[in-house]
Amino acid sequence: MTPPDRCLPQSALADLADVPATSRWVRSGATRLHLLDYGGPGIPLLVLPGITSPAVTMDFVARELSDLVRPLVLDVRGRGLSDGGGSYTLEEYAEDVEAVVTGLGLDRPILFGHSMGARIAAVTAVRGKVALRGTVLGDPPMSGPGRGPYPTPLEAFLAQLAQAARGTDAEEVSRSWPRWPRREQELRARWLASCDAEAIAATHRGFETEDFFDWWPSVPGPTALLYGADSPVVTAVGAAEAARLLPSAVIGSIPDAGHMLFWDSGHAALTALREALRPMLT
Repeated sequence: MTPPDRCLPQSALADLADVPATSRWVRSGATRLHLLDYGGPGIPLLVLPGITSPAVTMDFVARELSDLVRPLVLDVRGRGLSDGGGSYTLEEYAEDVEAVVTGLGLDRPILFGHSMGARIAAVTAVRGKVALRGTVLGDPPMSGPGRGPYPTPLEAFLAQLAQAARGTDAEEVSRSWPRWPRREQELRARWLASCDAEAIAATHRGFETEDFFDWWPSVPGPTALLYGADSPVVTAVGAAEAARLLPSAVIGSIPDAGHMLFWDSGHAALTALREALRPMLT
């Protein structure tokens, strides 16, 4: 089956009118990257979303942090309004983050990544090409060589992408994500088709061929790892291994949350994130 082309309905673009952020653009080589910048005088917090999460889908998280930091949410390459193409390895994603920090002149930002974004944040921190105040990793995929498959098969992601490309709605999205707030189901219905199928497939391959634990022990402090108490992605065993390999890291469990931390248990996840960020705001 031919993968669907990326597309955005007018209703999706109109969502940006309700977002209290300004669009910013940065080039990473030939790739044009889009961000939502929530402004303010606070320390920059660069938010790196997950495998099928365009920047706008994390608006409900960013706006709850704007009293504490200056949130900027990246459309990771191949998602949202950012270009696709190139490769989708962790180091290429990290190069994009470095281009954003440099291109926007961000002064020692904090990186917060969820899922795929958490892995990108870890690699960016280890590479050390840009100065950071710290990192917070939300439920990073711990699958990899010799560690078993990622819990959600690629076919499930591609089936949801096909639904979005032919036109879907919040009711259909709710069958896959029944716990999500209605607004977030609606945003996913409108924005998922902006994700590139190859970006999803290549990233999913990376979940099983690039080992998070090759990077994690070298992540400089301060860093925190937050995971869902019910997550199949970061299990109790995985969290224990993370604590053993990097004893200086803060490890926190979010009650009543699976992998989709803020969508599953919004108040608890936001509270945990704010607590993780506070020591880094210096």
